[in-house]
Amino acid sequence: MHIKIVRKDFLSVPCELLVVYLFQGVTKLHGAPSAVDKVLGDAISKLIKQDAFEGTLGQVLVFPTFGMIKAKRVAVIGLGDKRRFNADAIRRVGGCIVKLASQHKVSSVVTILYGDEVGRIDHRTSVQALTEGVILSAYRFHSYHGTLRKKETPPTELKLFTICETSARAMKIAEDGIMRGRALATATCFARDLVNTPSADMMPTQLVEEAKKLTGRGITVKVMDRKEMKLRGMHATLAVARGSDCPPFGVHLVYKPRGVVSRRAQGGIKKKVVIVGKAVTFDSGGLNIKHGDSMSTMKIDMAGAATVLGLFKALAEIPLNIEVHGIFLAVENMPSGSAYRPGDVVKAMDGTTIEILNTDAEGRVTLVDAIAYAKTLKPDIIIDLATLTGACIVALGDDIAGLLTNDHKLGQRLLDAAKDAGEPLWELPLYEPYMELIKSKIADIKNVGSRSSGVITAALFLKPFVGDTPWAHIDIAGPSYVEHETRPDLPYGASGYGVRLLARFLQKL
Repeated sequence: MHIKIVRKDFLSVPCELLVVYLFQGVTKLHGAPSAVDKVLGDAISKLIKQDAFEGTLGQVLVFPTFGMIKAKRVAVIGLGDKRRFNADAIRRVGGCIVKLASQHKVSSVVTILYGDEVGRIDHRTSVQALTEGVILSAYRFHSYHGTLRKKETPPTELKLFTICETSARAMKIAEDGIMRGRALATATCFARDLVNTPSADMMPTQLVEEAKKLTGRGITVKVMDRKEMKLRGMHATLAVARGSDCPPFGVHLVYKPRGVVSRRAQGGIKKKVVIVGKAVTFDSGGLNIKHGDSMSTMKIDMAGAATVLGLFKALAEIPLNIEVHGIFLAVENMPSGSAYRPGDVVKAMDGTTIEILNTDAEGRVTLVDAIAYAKTLKPDIIIDLATLTGACIVALGDDIAGLLTNDHKLGQRLLDAAKDAGEPLWELPLYEPYMELIKSKIADIKNVGSRSSGVITAALFLKPFVGDTPWAHIDIAGPSYVEHETRPDLPYGASGYGVRLLARFLQKL
C-alpha cells in the first residue's frame, strides 16, 4: 500500500472513497464535512438525521456521490467524544477505513487529518497514528495458502491512501509522521510474521537467521552456539533445550547511534537499555506435557523474542541517542529420553540453583540466564517480555499485558508509552512476601510457586537475577496473539505486541 500526503483540496482528488469525520454530538457541520455537504446538496445532514448518526468512535455512514464530486463514495466516520480524543482513536479510525475499503471493494482512499483543532494532538502524531492504523489493519498472513485458497477470487486491496493537507508547513511535519508510522507498523508486522510462522519453520536456527538479517545501520548481531552457552554457564537454558533435536542458540543484538564513542565521552548517550525476550520456539510442556488444546498455539511462545527483533527493525529506521541491546536464548521445549525432568536441579549462569518442579514452567528458566547475561553488560535498565503465565490472562484478560517492576518511575514511563502506543498495560504488585512460595528446600529456588499467585511468583523468580538494576517484567501471554478480534488494527493471529510500546518508551527516555 502506498501512503502519501499531498497539498491539495481534498475535493479535487479523484478516488473511490472520500473519508471525512465527525465528533460525537456535533449538530452543526463545519470544516470538511460541511464542504462535502454543500456540494452534495446537504446529503450528509439529511443522512445523519435519517440514520440517527451520533458520531460514536468507529460509527460509519457511507453513501454514493452519483458523480457530483470526483470521489465515487463518501464515508463519514465518528471520532467519539472530543474530550477523550487521542492518538489511539486515530489509529482505530485508520483501521475502520481499511475495513470499509475491503467491504466496498475500494482500492483508493482520500482523507484529511484531524488533531490540531482539539489542541492535544499535533500533525506528526496524528498522521503517524493514522499510518499505523492503516498498515496494521491491512496486515494478513497468507504465506501458507495453498492450491485451494489460490483458486479463490482475491479480495480488492487498498493500494493508494492519500492524505490531503493545505498547509506547506504541516506537509513536512506530516511526511515525517508517515515515515515514523510506516517504520513502526512495518516492524510490528515483521514481528507478527515471525510468530505466525508454524514452529516447524521457525525453530531456533531460523530465529537466528532472522536476527542476522538485521545487521547494518547501527545494528550488530552476535550468535552464541551450545558450546559458548555452556562456557558461559547457561546450564538452566541448556537443560530446557535437552529434549529437542534442534540445537539452542543465544542472540545478542546491539544498536549504537553513529558516533557513539565520541558522544559517550561527551555524555551524549543518555542510557544503555537491555531488552530481553523469551524465545521458546515451541513449548510442548516437556515431560509435563500440555493438553492438546493448550499446545495448538504454542508457536507463540517466542513472541517476546519476536518483539525484540521487531524493535530492532524499527530502530534501523528511527534513530535514537540510546544504546540498546536485545537478548534472547532460543530453545524448543520437547519431551524425549534426554529431556530435563521434574525433580532435577539446574544451575543458572550466575550460580543460582533451581529445582525443577514442572518442566512446563520453562520460560522463566531460560529468562534467568538471559537476564544474568544482560546484567554483565552493566545496563541502566533491563526490560523483559515473555508469554510467561496463563495466570496473567486470568487476571487481565486477552488484551492486556501485565507489568511488574522494581522501579516506580520506570513502570510509569512504560505505562505512559503503552497508552501512547495503544497497547494496553496494567501494573501488578511485585509482592515480596510471595518469595517464600518459591524457596526450595533442596536448591536456592524452585520454578513454580502458588497457582493462585502465578503472575507474581513468576516475576519474583526473575527478580533476584537483576539485582539493583531498574527492571520491568512484561507478561504478554494474553495480547501476543489475537483469537477474538476486538479492533480492526488487531486482525486474527499474532499482534506484534510491544514493538511500538518499547519504541515509544525509548524515544521518550
